[in-house]
Amino acid sequence: MKKQEIQKLEKKAVILRKKILSMITKANASHIGSAYSCLELLIFLYSYVLKIYPKNPFNKNRDRFILSKGWAISALFSVLEDKKIISQKDLENYCLDGSKLIGCATYNGIAGIEATTGSMGHGLPIGVGMALAAKIQNKKYKIVVLISDGECDEGSTWEAILQAGHHKLNNLLVIIDYNKLQSFGKVKDILDLEPLSAKWKAFKWNVLETNGNSFKDLSKTFKKITFKNKPTVIIAHTTKGKGVSIFENRNEWHYKTPKSKELEIAEKELII
Repeated sequence: MKKQEIQKLEKKAVILRKKILSMITKANASHIGSAYSCLELLIFLYSYVLKIYPKNPFNKNRDRFILSKGWAISALFSVLEDKKIISQKDLENYCLDGSKLIGCATYNGIAGIEATTGSMGHGLPIGVGMALAAKIQNKKYKIVVLISDGECDEGSTWEAILQAGHHKLNNLLVIIDYNKLQSFGKVKDILDLEPLSAKWKAFKWNVLETNGNSFKDLSKTFKKITFKNKPTVIIAHTTKGKGVSIFENRNEWHYKTPKSKELEIAEKELII
């Protein structure tokens, strides 16, 4: 990827972080840490990986993307608006009375939302079902699922991983937002996942690792995906709350809404 392309994407990330900040504070909502963690991943997917049709978002040949960490939906909504799949007006009404855009991924007719998620461990089993159905029907689209590291505590997640490897679902791509934090603390203290890469390999997956907040590294990593014989997982090492110093690696931003001084600091740091 050329330097100019990377700079363009980095600029977009700042712009979208500002939008997410505005959405969450206006609605007195939460999960800004989770949204900022995965934003570069979403921007890259919708810029270079997913086959989408903004003017016809329900096109039957589209790739299916599932945000399994559904409470980070503000990040996905910001990207969908950037791609003109949903409107700016919808975005401005995020989590307000009467809006379809609520604080968790909900399958209610919104373009770009393929499944209701948020309860940990739901998204990947749905994605595996979609991928298996597509294989049986000889469909050419792919399924991409973004999961949290906390979801790797769930049995349903590992059942889905086992099924996908067994059925050689090479039309399935999973990305783990590995920010090392979950709702009540550090992943390694609550339920240590390591060696995470070895576990996925043992379940017959092609495994890649990358810096999930670096467009340069993401570009290099996605070029290595072959979609041959096996499903693929990318373990994306990220920073929760990425982009604003007072949010980064601080787990209270799983829940809190930025107020006054915090909002002032964030706005000063989100300058292009």
